[in-house]
Amino acid sequence: MPRQSASRVRSGGPGVGSGAGAVGAVTRGTTGPDRLRRVERWLAQTQAPRLRRAGDPLVVDLGYGASAVTVTDLQRWLRRVRPDVRVVGLEIAPERVVTARAAVAHLPDPPEFAVGGFEVPTDGDPVLVRAFNVLRQYETEEVEATWDRLRDRLAGGGLLVDGTCDELGRRATWVALEREAGPVSLTLSVRLAGLPAPSAVAERLPKALIHRNVPGEGVHDLLRAADAAWARAAPAGTFGLRQRWIATCRELARDWPVLDSAARWRLGELTVSWTCVAPRRGPA
Repeated sequence: MPRQSASRVRSGGPGVGSGAGAVGAVTRGTTGPDRLRRVERWLAQTQAPRLRRAGDPLVVDLGYGASAVTVTDLQRWLRRVRPDVRVVGLEIAPERVVTARAAVAHLPDPPEFAVGGFEVPTDGDPVLVRAFNVLRQYETEEVEATWDRLRDRLAGGGLLVDGTCDELGRRATWVALEREAGPVSLTLSVRLAGLPAPSAVAERLPKALIHRNVPGEGVHDLLRAADAAWARAAPAGTFGLRQRWIATCRELARDWPVLDSAARWRLGELTVSWTCVAPRRGPA
């Protein structure tokens, strides 16, 4: 499907538009309950201060897919932090918006749904935008311009999260981008049971990095270093996979700009500064 007009629209009302003014293309829409729980937990816990200080607690789930479930999951997590949070699910396919609204009609205070794409046609500027498993279906050269467009729609101090996960949500990665600073971090989040090595998450890297997992690129070096640290941490596995992962992250933190601590590592997470994995200029 060709990319559509870049004109901005507002479609927050009850009617469902045709989507003709929306920016983007219809994605496959694959989704499921708790599929995005890893990034939802991260948002609710690490981004709580950002959400609490927002004058307008508007959050957008962009390209939520063929079901309303990821939007309702996100609302449930964020209401633990900010009970008055307003979560809006945006989809470029009008029929998905109709389906989502019908699915939540019985709820006492459901999230909102509207037709829209990268222009983010909401009433107000969101403090958080999540775009998960969306940009992976686009071309690599489209990513940076899309990031800039989405950042422009954020409220001051807002955050964009662009990520990817597997079908069951057991392996996920995401880039966090601030409105003012651009990309600031990369997070790896994995279910430790059944994990052969940290580099197993490579096939779920965000679009900006998935083709950069080659020698000479920062993300390739990071994953190789993580695998080596994981191997050396094997003795810690006697005390469980969590302790092995913590030992792996602790070793990496000696030489890499790791931004989190054992409180996050114990959840199977690792967050590093974007500066160490940012793609080098030129084709991958």
